Amino acid sequence: MLPVLRLAAEKNAELSEKEVRKILIPQLHLTEDELNAYIPSRKRKTIDDRIHWAVVDLKQACLLEPVRQGTFRITARGKALLQEQPESIDRKILKKRYPEFVAFLNRRRKKGSGQGAATADSSETDDGVDEASPAEALENAYERMRDDLADELLEALKQVSPSFFERIVVDLLLRMGYGGFEEGASHTVGRSGDGGIDGIIHQDKLGLDVIYIQAKRWDNAPVGRPEMQKFAGALQEKHASKGVFITTSRFTDDARDCVTKIGPKIALIDGETLARLMIDYDVGVSTIATYPIKRIDSDYFEEDA
Repeated sequence: MLPVLRLAAEKNAELSEKEVRKILIPQLHLTEDELNAYIPSRKRKTIDDRIHWAVVDLKQACLLEPVRQGTFRITARGKALLQEQPESIDRKILKKRYPEFVAFLNRRRKKGSGQGAATADSSETDDGVDEASPAEALENAYERMRDDLADELLEALKQVSPSFFERIVVDLLLRMGYGGFEEGASHTVGRSGDGGIDGIIHQDKLGLDVIYIQAKRWDNAPVGRPEMQKFAGALQEKHASKGVFITTSRFTDDARDCVTKIGPKIALIDGETLARLMIDYDVGVSTIATYPIKRIDSDYFEEDA
């Protein structure tokens, strides 16, 4: 992490991982074997993989910040850390000093890994693998990669145009089985929307019921009650009973409370949920490796008496 952060400070401009690799790898004086080492899946070189995860963790600690899709730059916090002239930077330091990084770890642990929340003075390893079984360690690693991918997806979604975001939302709903995958089963309304409606999709293959979509590509501002009331009004004008409100941001408690009291049935999908659904239904992501988990076949070893 330290060489990556130092390079970001030296350039003091937006960088991509590709640029970091091109500049940084020659400076590390790696051996030929180290340069040509691959991670077990053989899909990526080890050095490329480590640079990628260094960037991810530095972003989670707000030492780097995204600029646009695929690029980042150093933050004031990152510069302040370098001024202390640390000998190294690792995840233990990030957990001890930066609550945003601890919150990131807690977000993935609370989903059911069975481990306690990370704290600033926690002595456990990054994923608690010291006391975990091999199966648990593998699952923890998988969850970390999934969480980091979800963060990258959400970052990318916030950079696309509103019209393309609406297309992504419709693509996701089609992948989830709405519309029956037939041509004409869905469409976006257009950039200006139609009275608060951004897209339309059939709920079933016969097109007997229609779901109206509102898609808000917002950065940090939460979606509140006024937006919910506007969407509900648009649904009532269409004599529609169902709608989906999707945002890259989040919904306020007031907005969620409003949905429970209005006439049309509205499903709410916030940014975190949206990213995870895209992963589950392979929208905007691709599989780079699979790891079959096998166990001994006891029946095979049973000998006839």
